[in-house]
Amino acid sequence: MRLLLALSRSIDTLNDQIGLRISWALMVAVVICTGNALLRYTLHVGSNAWLEIQWYLFAAIFLLAASHTLRRNEHVRIDILSGRLPKRAQVWIDIVGFTIFLLPMCFIIITYSVPYVRDAFTSGEISMNAGGLTVWPVKALIPVAFVMLFAQGVSEIIKRVGFLAGMVDASAFEKQAPPGREQDGPAASHAGRPGDIQ
Repeated sequence: MRLLLALSRSIDTLNDQIGLRISWALMVAVVICTGNALLRYTLHVGSNAWLEIQWYLFAAIFLLAASHTLRRNEHVRIDILSGRLPKRAQVWIDIVGFTIFLLPMCFIIITYSVPYVRDAFTSGEISMNAGGLTVWPVKALIPVAFVMLFAQGVSEIIKRVGFLAGMVDASAFEKQAPPGREQDGPAASHAGRPGDIQ
């Protein structure tokens, strides 16, 4: 179990690093979008290639940040029933959900997307838009992202099994507050805590 927990920590660290780095792609996309708009409406100059770069960046953000979002337990959930159950029951629901739904779905998408990317690469597929970009790099994000998501799913299962075995604290997989902010609740009041500098 200790070896599995070490593997889980490695997966978490990798996906955290990728997630934090890919977030900068949003800034790049905003700059490109702003530049495109300014050029189009002031100088009447446009480029399909720059528009497609924006789409590629948004695709990269969405796909490559998915595993980081799972790591932070920030995917949308409907917890009307499970939120009222004991913690161990919630953990079992997560384990079953990851095992029966997440991992097989990732495996299926990886299996079908690899030939899809290979065909685009071997044919040298290019966007149908005039001046468009080569397509295979953005298509390659699909299997890469779902391999990362599969690995993170394995990590989440390991952490929850570790919790059931009494080796992992629930904070290892509960929803995390953004850096510098506390979770909502009584502890997040402006009054502060004893010892805080006011």
